[in-house]
Amino acid sequence: MPKIVYEDNQVIVAVKPPNMLSQADKTGDTDMLTELKQYVKVKYQKPGNVYLGLVHRMDRPVGGLMVFARTSKAAARLSKQMQQHLMGREYLCVVTGEVKDSFTLMDYLVKDERLNRVSVCEADMKGAQEAVLHGKCLGRRQQTALCAIQLETGRNHQIRVQMAHADAPLWGDNRYGDGIPGQQIALWGYKLTFEHPTTHEVITFYDLPHGSVWDVYQDILEKI
Repeated sequence: MPKIVYEDNQVIVAVKPPNMLSQADKTGDTDMLTELKQYVKVKYQKPGNVYLGLVHRMDRPVGGLMVFARTSKAAARLSKQMQQHLMGREYLCVVTGEVKDSFTLMDYLVKDERLNRVSVCEADMKGAQEAVLHGKCLGRRQQTALCAIQLETGRNHQIRVQMAHADAPLWGDNRYGDGIPGQQIALWGYKLTFEHPTTHEVITFYDLPHGSVWDVYQDILEKI
């Protein structure tokens, strides 16, 4: 069961464990949306199908904060924030290349649906989507760097692809980096900010990663 960080009658904020799906797919593996629907059904004794809106997704290997809508109105309002880039989603990652103290990456990405793989391409390529992120290096240790990433756009595999293209692939990324099977990718959605769909209060949530390579930076993480 995912960890619930916050809930009311409009939203649920929960932490997605690494390797759990955001929503169900053909594999039939456990997913966040199904687990949280069942949680709502049991806790509030809801008969029949339970409504829960998926506002945004997170790559399967990645862990961190996600928000779900408990009403269709909340879903529409939160989705609008996503579309207008008003929802703040910030990530922590550990990379294995050189990075500047602060940086902005601007690329065009295209996805191969058959291979489920994204690559950097020319702006005029069919299906190309602009991808922009801003990063800050928080520390460097053991030939790695801890970075905080703020997304300006939300594209499939965006952080993984753009950082790899910048010669700073994510630690443990088997798809776009030099990960070793069995390693867990060092990418975590640690900060989530949005305007509550009914109270209109701007609220922020934090959740920090631990274990594996994150322990190398534990003292820095504790100060975030």
